[in-house]
Amino acid sequence: MKRRNALRYSLGIGLSTLLYPGMTYPVLTKSRFKIGACDWSIGPAGDINSFKVAKQIGLDGVQLSLNTKADHEHLRRPETQRAFNYAAKQAGVAIGGLAIGLLNEIPYKSDPRTEQWVQDSVDVAHSLGVKNVLLAFFSNNDLRNDPKGTQVVIDRLKAVAPKAEKAGVVLGIESWLSAAEHMAILDAVGSPAIQVYYDVCNSSVMGYPIFDGIRTLGKNHICEIHLKENEHLLGQGIVDLSKVRQVIDEIGYTGWLQIEGAVPKGKPMLESYIDNNKTVRTLFS
Repeated sequence: MKRRNALRYSLGIGLSTLLYPGMTYPVLTKSRFKIGACDWSIGPAGDINSFKVAKQIGLDGVQLSLNTKADHEHLRRPETQRAFNYAAKQAGVAIGGLAIGLLNEIPYKSDPRTEQWVQDSVDVAHSLGVKNVLLAFFSNNDLRNDPKGTQVVIDRLKAVAPKAEKAGVVLGIESWLSAAEHMAILDAVGSPAIQVYYDVCNSSVMGYPIFDGIRTLGKNHICEIHLKENEHLLGQGIVDLSKVRQVIDEIGYTGWLQIEGAVPKGKPMLESYIDNNKTVRTLFS
């Protein structure tokens, strides 16, 4: 914005504020980070009411489940996409991304049905205007000590990668693997559309040097970040969030920070997430 236009903009806002004190106006600066939460952390997975809850918490968006155990289609239906888009706009909360958590029960590494889910997730992400899709590799889909399963995943990711590249969508691997093991998969696939969905708590639980891991993967291989604790509020568990901020500044990460878990025993979810949101906004402002 040129200086003259900026002055006109500022003067216009000042006059309008006097005339209409209840109105709000766009800011000229853009934040490096957007703060969201997983729908399965603030309610049932796939619940359309997650946007209202996110609004109460003060979040910028919600990471949505592509499908659920009860409904394998869910957001793969155009009418459901339209309903969720409308609910998000009504709440004033963004759709912050997609996730396929059902892969933990029905594994991408072995079940042929999941190939279509991942292929369809690219179309859904593009339709909803989001960039990243989390692919979960835990429980039945765990890749640790499973070279055969890992090779199947590599082959399937190679098959979907061109479609994701064309759509401008990134498929993010979230797993128990180390940064080096993740990089081996990314190198084998060889596509910028396949990256790592980095979870600071999972890596800490595994005993990995998470700050070295973030540096190893770098900005070009981390599509998005989960800020999580198990049975603790953020900032009160095993993850040093101040150091996380320092290291993601080093690599130049920008984008969504999605809050997951981080609810102590006996503390209500809503109260916990209001506290978590305040902590994240203080540290990542």
